[in-house]
Amino acid sequence: MDNFITGRPENIAHLMGHEGFSFIKYNVCDYLHVDGPLDAVMHFASPASPQDYLELPIATLKVGALGTHKALGLAKAKGARFLLASTSEVYGDPLVNPQPESYWGNVNPISPRGVYDEAKRFAEAITMAYHRYHGLDTRITRIFNTYGPRMRPNDGRVVSNFIVQALQGKPLTVFGDGSQTRSFCYVDDLVRGIVELLLAESDKSVTERTDRTGFLSQRTESSAESMHDPVNIGNSRELTVMEIARLVLKLTGSSSSIQHQPLPVDDPKVRRPDIRKAEALLGWTPKVGLEDGLKKTIEYFRKVL
Repeated sequence: MDNFITGRPENIAHLMGHEGFSFIKYNVCDYLHVDGPLDAVMHFASPASPQDYLELPIATLKVGALGTHKALGLAKAKGARFLLASTSEVYGDPLVNPQPESYWGNVNPISPRGVYDEAKRFAEAITMAYHRYHGLDTRITRIFNTYGPRMRPNDGRVVSNFIVQALQGKPLTVFGDGSQTRSFCYVDDLVRGIVELLLAESDKSVTERTDRTGFLSQRTESSAESMHDPVNIGNSRELTVMEIARLVLKLTGSSSSIQHQPLPVDDPKVRRPDIRKAEALLGWTPKVGLEDGLKKTIEYFRKVL
């Protein structure tokens, strides 16, 4: 189900006509009804790149609030498991690095970026409310920066921007001095982690203990409750934006220059997931290295540009 506000029909064209696939063009902020039984509802609807949610601030807030409420209602009516795609942006501009799920974040609710941060933070809150009040079987994944084929060439994200600019011989746009860090997970690894979380049964969990700095210092298995708590899915390899830009130039063979522009408001200085919870609960770790993933992504963009 999609209204293609940021998606593209081309991305699902190969699935059309498959007996195990059906598509409904619809806005999930409206009343939701699906005929027949459902095993699970997976709520991924939202603008997700800074370019998109800055251009669509009201739609971003609405889908985080109204869309999540409607999707939860559908799951409740069908007795289905519910999975929310949340984001590392709930941590804001973090004061701890890497970011564990126990970290509450450092978010400016009224900044331009706040429309996305707070939409997802509300979505997490109402998901947990449905779990606690209605007993709904829920999962929350906090997705860190992801890349791979089928990204839009103009979606405004770091990897796609750099690759498209490099292939077109244009200067690579680096905001600020490029010392801010990011951690990029290849899409195949992300999908595998999300599926593992969706299918995992609530028969074990992890108790987190933090030291005075807020970092996780110990984990032990305990009750089933933590399976419903947020789980980071991402790659813990951390690079500066400048390092990523130079790597893209190397892999594309481009002679493009690097052009610096002012840093956006409240742009996070660091972004790196603590993935020990996913490792302990799901047995999941990313397998695709950044260089290999970038080569596959570059090959895709060479074909579509």
